[in-house]
Amino acid sequence: MSDTGRTVIRGGLVISPTEEIRADVLVEGERITAVAATGSTAAESWTSGDARVIDATGHYVIPGGIDAHTHMEFPFGGTQSSDTFETGTRAAAWGGTTTIIDFAVQSVGSSLREGLDTWHAKADGVCAVDYAFHTIVSDVTDDTLKEMDALVGEGVTSFKMFMAYPGVFYSDDGKILRAMQRAADTGALTMMHAENGIAIDVLVEQALAAGKTDPRYHGEVRRALLESEATHRAIQLARVAGAPLYVVHVSASEAVAELAQARDMGLNVFGETCPQYLFLSVDNLAEPDFGGAKYVCSTPLRPVEHQAALWRALRTDDLSVVSTDHCPFCFSGQKELGRGNFAKIPNGLPGVENRMDLLHQAVVDGHISRRRWIEIACATPARMFGLHPRKGTIAPGADADIVVYDPQTPHTISAATHHMNVDYSAYEGRRVTGRPRTVLSRGRVVIDDDAYVGSPGHGRYIARSTCDYLI
Repeated sequence: MSDTGRTVIRGGLVISPTEEIRADVLVEGERITAVAATGSTAAESWTSGDARVIDATGHYVIPGGIDAHTHMEFPFGGTQSSDTFETGTRAAAWGGTTTIIDFAVQSVGSSLREGLDTWHAKADGVCAVDYAFHTIVSDVTDDTLKEMDALVGEGVTSFKMFMAYPGVFYSDDGKILRAMQRAADTGALTMMHAENGIAIDVLVEQALAAGKTDPRYHGEVRRALLESEATHRAIQLARVAGAPLYVVHVSASEAVAELAQARDMGLNVFGETCPQYLFLSVDNLAEPDFGGAKYVCSTPLRPVEHQAALWRALRTDDLSVVSTDHCPFCFSGQKELGRGNFAKIPNGLPGVENRMDLLHQAVVDGHISRRRWIEIACATPARMFGLHPRKGTIAPGADADIVVYDPQTPHTISAATHHMNVDYSAYEGRRVTGRPRTVLSRGRVVIDDDAYVGSPGHGRYIARSTCDYLI
C-alpha cells in the first residue's frame, strides 16, 4: 500500500475549519483531484479500474498536520537534540503530522546562508515527510539584513529572534528593530521568543547563589511577568517597524492578554502555544529525584491556572496555532547535565508525535471543536507560513497529505511505544482517545494500521510564500 497511484478514500467524515461532510476523496499521483459526497454518482465512478480504495467508514478524513515549530538535530546547552531529521519526521508521520517547519540557525559571526546550507545538509535525503525552514537570526549586521531579502526570494519567509539567552541567541531591541524593519519591507514574518533574558539571568544567578538548584526553580526564575513584558515590548517594536509579528510558545496568561489587546487593535500580531502548556504544569517541574528535569523548556511550564486562559485564547483566535517546539533531549546523559544546577539542563521537550492526538483529546474534553482542531493544527499553520493551498487542506489541487483518523480508539502515551528518539515521554501514562490509522504524504501511504511503510528521503523541501493573514 505504499506506492503512489490512483487512490479513493471512501466513506469518511471530511473535516475542515468551515465544514464537516461525508465525502470521498480522489487522489491521483501526489495530489488530491476531487472531493465528492459519498454515494454520489461522481464518487461511485472513481472506484472502477485499478483504483486503490481506503475504507474510512467511521473515521475522520483530515489534512495532514503541520507542525510549524520543531528543532531536529538542534545544538543547545553543550549537546544536541536527540531526534535526527530521519527519526523526527518518521515520528511526526506516526502522529499524523505530514509537514514540519524546522529552524536553521545562524551562528554569531556566520551568515544566514551558512546556517541554512547546514540545515539543508542535515535534512536532505532522509526525511519521511515534507519539511521547510525558518531561519534563526543571531547576528544582525548589514550583511545579514541583505541576506534576509535573498532568503525570502528563495521561500524562507520567516525569521526567528530571541529576547532570551544572552550570549547565545539574544538580540537587543535595536537589532530586533532593524531586522523587523527589513522583514516589513519583504513581507516576511518575524517570530519572537519573548522573555526578558537579561532580567532572567539575574534571577538565575540569585537563585543558584541561594542554593536553589533543583529543576523547579527553572520555572520560578522565568517569571510570567518577564514573558508578558517581553511580549509587550516585541509588539511595540513591531508597531514601530510596521512589521508582522508571531510570538512563539506562549505560556502565560499575562502574555495572552498582551496579544489579545494587540489583535483587538487590528495589528498583524499572532500567537502560538504548545501542548505542554495546555496539558502540563509546574507540578511536573517539581517531580522528585530530578524527574522535573524532563519538563524543563522555555518558556517554562506555568501553574495550572494559566491553562484556562490558553484554551480560551485558542477558541477566540487570540492564539492562532498550536505547534510543539519539539526539541527532545534524553533524560539519561542529556537532561542529567543539569544535576546540581538547573540552568545547565538542556531546554526542550519531545512532542511532535503527540500533538494531533492531544488536541483531539481537547475536542473530546470540550475545550475546542473538531473544526477548530483542524484549523489550529493544519489550516492556519499552512496559511500563516505560506504553505496554502498546497498544504493544510483537503481540496482539489492540494498535496495528498491526508490522515484517516480513528476518533474512538483509546491508547496510552508512553515512551515504551512512541517513535521519537528520546528515552522518556512528557505525557507518560496519559490516556487519550483517537489516533491516526492511515497517513498519506503526497499520495503515498507512510503509516498503515500500526505499521510504518514510508522511507527516508520521501520527504521534500518546500519553499514557502509569505503569510496569508497580513492586513
